[in-house]
Amino acid sequence: MPAKRIIQLGDPVLREISTPVVDIVAVQPVLTDLRDTLHEFRRTHGFGRGISAVQIGVPVRVVYIEFEGTSYSLLNPEWEFLSDQKFRLWDDCFSFPGLLVWLERSETVRLRYLDETGTPGSLEASGALSELLQHELDHLDAILAIDRALPGNSLCTREEWQRRYSG
Repeated sequence: MPAKRIIQLGDPVLREISTPVVDIVAVQPVLTDLRDTLHEFRRTHGFGRGISAVQIGVPVRVVYIEFEGTSYSLLNPEWEFLSDQKFRLWDDCFSFPGLLVWLERSETVRLRYLDETGTPGSLEASGALSELLQHELDHLDAILAIDRALPGNSLCTREEWQRRYSG
């Protein structure tokens, strides 16, 4: 399937809380779209490790990640644990690729989820994968990296501004 357009900062769909997946079969095309969109973004921008369904305009609780040679299809992910120990980093996002955000994330996390077949799973991570999981799961709850900025900030990409307001 062709890559989808990635929703940009300023589009209200990014502020929609994603709904749980109820039909594993019906969500399979979304997973394919997420994989194809991630690959195209990586090809054209040179980076990219994960994407949430809301970023392609489908506000369901689905995340697709490719990290260090392993792919993860996470349906209905829920936190089991977020450590109190934090680290700070510059974060970026497909929805505002020209912007980096200085923020804080939990060092270690654990979540439960369903995989693409509906099989329950659990994933524990620290460091870069922990940060990536927090970033993507935030999207499912309509939280953007800019909302976690140290200190807070509110921006819109030029591309989204032109698309929405200069026409």
